[in-house]
Amino acid sequence: MGIEHVRWLAERTLDRPVLIAGFTGWNDAGDAASTAMTTMVEAWGADVLAEIDPEMFTDFATVRPQIRLDQERNRSIVWPTVGVWSASLPGTDVILMLGPEPALRWRLFSEQITGIAEHFGATMALSLGALLADVPHSRPVPLVGTASDPDLIDRFELQRSQYEGPTGIVGVLHDALHRAGLPTASLWAAVPGYASQVPSPKAAMALVDRACSMIGTPAPLSGLASGALEYDERVAALIGDDEDMVEYLARLEQMNDENEATEDDLTNAAPIDPDELMNEVEQFLRDQD
Repeated sequence: MGIEHVRWLAERTLDRPVLIAGFTGWNDAGDAASTAMTTMVEAWGADVLAEIDPEMFTDFATVRPQIRLDQERNRSIVWPTVGVWSASLPGTDVILMLGPEPALRWRLFSEQITGIAEHFGATMALSLGALLADVPHSRPVPLVGTASDPDLIDRFELQRSQYEGPTGIVGVLHDALHRAGLPTASLWAAVPGYASQVPSPKAAMALVDRACSMIGTPAPLSGLASGALEYDERVAALIGDDEDMVEYLARLEQMNDENEATEDDLTNAAPIDPDELMNEVEQFLRDQD
């Protein structure tokens, strides 16, 4: 598998790592997926491993480079690259990948990631995403996990997606990894549509917790806990003076509570019908067309 667009920044030896990937952009509602990835990179002290050259894959008119000034006021340009890190954790080694969703040459881009996974002998790939849905901020974050590999579905109580329709880089990447023989799974957190502009450390916390339970390592949640509490307060203040929004929230809370299951759902926290949330995921994907 060609990895000619991967810039190696360090040499590492990893033992059967798990690849975890997230992308900024349309599948990062509330910045939840990118915040989850950043939290894991920083909390685990992950080492820089590589980056994917953005020149072939990025529309710089949409995702623009940034100018930075150092202490001597010298200018430099920071390009929007997809970064790759690695860490050795209790229970597993990981490769962490985060960056903007590419705008161009998705198949070639996916070949680069597949090549990295094959280079290190990865055993599983997991993607993190977040979508806007009709869910209340005042309840635990609904999470849905999907996979196509029967072993992963049984092992982690995931769902087999029946979705047909438009997809993003996550769908293309999963297809490429699957064709290369790597088991893949995807986690999606639901973020309230009425708070779409508010970053959600609460949803990021749910993604980190579930991802770490799947890969068998302690979840670094302490840095997100206070932000999750502030998130609830911020959203409550945002809608507090809007009677229509208060009424809408009350209806969402009632629907959520009525759907409370007798068994824990995929996150062991959020009482919502997984099939109903899966429908939200699929409609979200169609709406991106």
